[in-house]
Amino acid sequence: MSFSFEILQRSADGARRGRLSTPHGAVETPAFFFCGTRGSVKGLSVQQLRACGTQGMLANTYHLHLRPGEETVATLGGLHAMMGWSGPLFTDSGGFQIFSLGHGGVAQEIKCRRSAGEPKTLLRISEEGAFFRSYVDGSLRTLTPESSIHIQKLLGADIVLPLDECTPYHVDRDYTARSLERSHRWELRSLAEFQRNSDGSQAPYGIVQGGVYEDLRKISCDFVSRQDFFGQAIGGSLGGDREEMERVVATVGRFLHPLRPTHLLGIGGVRDIFHGVRQGVDTFDCVHPTRMARHGGALLPNSLSEGTGHINLHSGRFARDREPIDRSCDCYACRTASRAYLHHLLRSRETLGGQLVTIHNVRFMNRLMEQIREAIGMNFLDRLEATYR
Repeated sequence: MSFSFEILQRSADGARRGRLSTPHGAVETPAFFFCGTRGSVKGLSVQQLRACGTQGMLANTYHLHLRPGEETVATLGGLHAMMGWSGPLFTDSGGFQIFSLGHGGVAQEIKCRRSAGEPKTLLRISEEGAFFRSYVDGSLRTLTPESSIHIQKLLGADIVLPLDECTPYHVDRDYTARSLERSHRWELRSLAEFQRNSDGSQAPYGIVQGGVYEDLRKISCDFVSRQDFFGQAIGGSLGGDREEMERVVATVGRFLHPLRPTHLLGIGGVRDIFHGVRQGVDTFDCVHPTRMARHGGALLPNSLSEGTGHINLHSGRFARDREPIDRSCDCYACRTASRAYLHHLLRSRETLGGQLVTIHNVRFMNRLMEQIREAIGMNFLDRLEATYR
């Protein structure tokens, strides 16, 4: 059981192609990890994910802790065995869900536009950890840096993340600075707990916090780089619009450890991926491609979608459209189904409709990453990005 990260090629604009090796196989980077929040990517089997070229998945510690529980997952052989997934797997710490729900919605946050009507579940934060109420049964729960690592140990993912506080966009700099200091203390406790029980089957990433404040982000980059983490992740609030997010990611990219694998948490727009890759980001995750698919949104380059990056197959203009979603796509949906058929399935609320569009969106993202890796190797990333505009 071994972990390694090798940078194979670099481009003049900062992008890099690499290989992230784990006990469950290697990931060619840059790569996209699909969110199997509760132990599945909604609507797809692992066989369908593999057929679409998927290399890795990310599961959610918070949701799996509440149901079915980490002890149950461990009894079933861990997440890989329970899901039937043999490839690399990340788990997050659970902190993002607790804190984003705890603030009662973060509608201004570009990274998570939740509705303001969602109930608050976070009761309080202390040096010990986060105290919250389960949305499953209403029971009172506590998540500490140590318990988060323990849960992830039982879940059995390859890559695990430390508990941190994910401050929302609307809090001020003073709160963000205090939160950052506490998150750093939590990361040290998480790392100590990980090292006490490590058997080599998992590797930890540190998380860079600091909100939209450049000086705090630099402090956090320096802190994470000094610790004995295998990799690093960019977390927390990335701003209220795309320009602010790009500034934050670019800032962090300048100060991160240059030889460690880097993950950008919760971001997956096409433009955002091209920008992140140029800042040295190696892996991404986001619910956007699969969530959009369930609502009839099929991803396409801007040139094929009137500049929107997708088409809405619920629209009546597709009712008699015999074309596939994308003639250039090799996915099962594009090879077998017309836009008209997908429109009919979606309007009829047949589950097959959402499944087929999800297959397309997963393949779209994997093809994008395949093309980006090739473009880095042949130094034509700008030209490739132009084809998606």
